Amino acid sequence: MIDLKNLTIERAHESLKAGVFNVTDLVNAYLDVIKEKNKEINSYLEIYSDIDVQVKKAEEMFKDGTATVLTGIPISLKDNILFEGHIASASSKILENYTATYDSFVVKKLKEQGVVFIGRTNMDEFAMGSSTETSAYGVTRNPLDLTRVPGGSSGGPAASVAGDMALVALGTETCGSVRQPSSFCGLVGLKPTYGSVSRSGIIAMGSSLDQVGPMGKNVKDVEILFNAMTGYDPKDSTSIPNEMRTIKNKPMRKRIGVPREFLKGGGIDSEVLKNFEESCEKLKKSGYELVDIDLPSIKYSLAVYYIIMPAEVSSNLARYDGIRYGLSDDASKLFDVYAKSRGKGFGKEVRRRILLGTYILSHGYHDAYYNTAVKVRQIIKDELVEMFKDFDAFVTPTAPFLPFKLGERLNNPMAMYLCDIFSAPANLADLSSISIPSGKNKEGLPFGIQFTAPFLCENTLFTIGKDFEKLM
Repeated sequence: MIDLKNLTIERAHESLKAGVFNVTDLVNAYLDVIKEKNKEINSYLEIYSDIDVQVKKAEEMFKDGTATVLTGIPISLKDNILFEGHIASASSKILENYTATYDSFVVKKLKEQGVVFIGRTNMDEFAMGSSTETSAYGVTRNPLDLTRVPGGSSGGPAASVAGDMALVALGTETCGSVRQPSSFCGLVGLKPTYGSVSRSGIIAMGSSLDQVGPMGKNVKDVEILFNAMTGYDPKDSTSIPNEMRTIKNKPMRKRIGVPREFLKGGGIDSEVLKNFEESCEKLKKSGYELVDIDLPSIKYSLAVYYIIMPAEVSSNLARYDGIRYGLSDDASKLFDVYAKSRGKGFGKEVRRRILLGTYILSHGYHDAYYNTAVKVRQIIKDELVEMFKDFDAFVTPTAPFLPFKLGERLNNPMAMYLCDIFSAPANLADLSSISIPSGKNKEGLPFGIQFTAPFLCENTLFTIGKDFEKLM
């Protein structure tokens, strides 16, 4: 019997090397849990049919001595990450039968390591949501409390790991969609520096914001996964060249900033703030210096995000027109093909953001909204760059509240959008940020603490994260 609850990548690797169990045993252990739990949780939309082929390749790598620490490790994929020959629908009806014709960069990199992709997992439709309730294929439930959401938009990947249905997972985020579900499910989730991981083969939402991120039960697993999938990709114009990745390493000063005024903005649960203060005290006792900092512009981050993101959504989703690929509904006029295909194919939240983005970009409003938001985004970025001259990172709660009940915020978009209040600065400023579990409340619901570091300083986050894990 494999102890999946306490399994890590390194422990699994050592057991596979020593012959305690083989790749088939490991994968079957997860498939057994999926068979038992997935009908209720709805994490997986599909279990891949070629698992046996992947397992065989991994076992051959162990036999011929080419196995890496990730060989044979079972991983789940968010439903917007392309895996050649498999459906990637972004949990939308408009791409219900779309089969990927090539591998995304991250899948290709991990294939070389011999991982086993178990299946594709549920998400908010086109990554638009914070609860995995907008999927065209049903809601996903939080394995820690089936009456609550797992967060979003990467709720399926998070639930797969929290429910012991995968060892680690790949999600994506445009604003907190890796970190927030990781927090809601008691996991570690990393939002890498923009451009450090290629977006090639990722179904786009907001191109200047999207990023692939790893999710796992501990910092080390997330670090291993990140290091395996980072790297320059000539197919992604925003990918950072390798020669530019070595100049950002800085010595740790063990100084962390606390944006106190930002935390007084309202909408934050009192128990979340209490846990945050307790976590800060633990950091101080372990040798970190925590200093209150003033970041006057980051309070505008959420507003800026909800102007830039819908504008990019409007542009990116224009390609789903019922003509080239995806759902197509017959009509006698071209406009009717567009209208009927998109009306049937897109859910309510996706339509809402397309309409909002189209309005933002329309004549007469482009300068007032979009151009102004871009300027404020640069101000926020400059402010954070200046702050990081004196600090290794800054810290906030991951989310302003704990996992909420299914349906509780679904019909209140503004309340749902507040989930992103602490996430937005990192995405707008292209920074690396990590969410780490910071305890549980009396009901067993997990808290999360979030550290945000300078451009290309993931190693700083891994160091702080490992130090914080020791305090828990």
